[in-house]
Amino acid sequence: MPELPEVEVCRRGLLSELAGRRIEAVRIRTPKLRYPIPPELAELLPGCVVQAIRRRGKYLLLDCARPGVEGSLIVHLGMSGHLHFVPFGQAPEKHDHFELVLATQVLRLADPRRFGLVLWQPGPPAASAAHPLLAVLGVEPLAAAFDGAWLHAACARRAGPIKPVLMDSHLLVGVGNIYASESLFRAGISPLRAANRISRARYELLAAAIRETLSDAIAAGGSSIRDYVHSDGSAGWFQIQAAVYERAGAPCRRCDGHIRQLRQAGRSTYYCPRCQH
Repeated sequence: MPELPEVEVCRRGLLSELAGRRIEAVRIRTPKLRYPIPPELAELLPGCVVQAIRRRGKYLLLDCARPGVEGSLIVHLGMSGHLHFVPFGQAPEKHDHFELVLATQVLRLADPRRFGLVLWQPGPPAASAAHPLLAVLGVEPLAAAFDGAWLHAACARRAGPIKPVLMDSHLLVGVGNIYASESLFRAGISPLRAANRISRARYELLAAAIRETLSDAIAAGGSSIRDYVHSDGSAGWFQIQAAVYERAGAPCRRCDGHIRQLRQAGRSTYYCPRCQH
């Protein structure tokens, strides 16, 4: 599933091609993804200009406006979705479900598993925060509000293992499986350690590691583990430099130990038992 770095890379890739552009038409090829695509978008969006492209967690928000219409198009890429530009006249492929027609090209959403979504939140950009899917989201790990003190306080009453806690979007957004494992390795913290049994000093290290890991992943174009590609069709390569993720049995890059794999909350966790405690 595309996580925060992949969605942020997508957002940045769309900026030069989409921000400030006028939407000429909307084509809805599939009426329902995770939720029904609002059919009124075909009437609302033509004539709108894309004012800004924002990200909240793993959601993209396209702020659109024209006289009499103002709102945010909310897009989630699901498990395997991606946005890509195509020239006029290019026939849609099997999994192309939604498109924005611009003056010079077409932006399409492809989603083989149909776990993504396209929704509409009317009103000024600030109104999007009240949408039910966004209102329940936690803190942005790249925002100024996120630091070791906040993380220590937020986890003070959580007795479960720290790795699933980091992946709870109601607490912290966008730290998916690969980035939780990599951040814990960088901070030297075992994924098995109870969240409320980690010191404030170690949470300072972990908060810094999360920021560093996500920033490195964004710089690397994200991780193309399975289906994810950028809007220009290129792939991310952060997974190539991963220290523990999907390296079970391989030598640790920091010590003489070997990487282990276990299951936590239905997901694979990778860690070095010698470096992380």
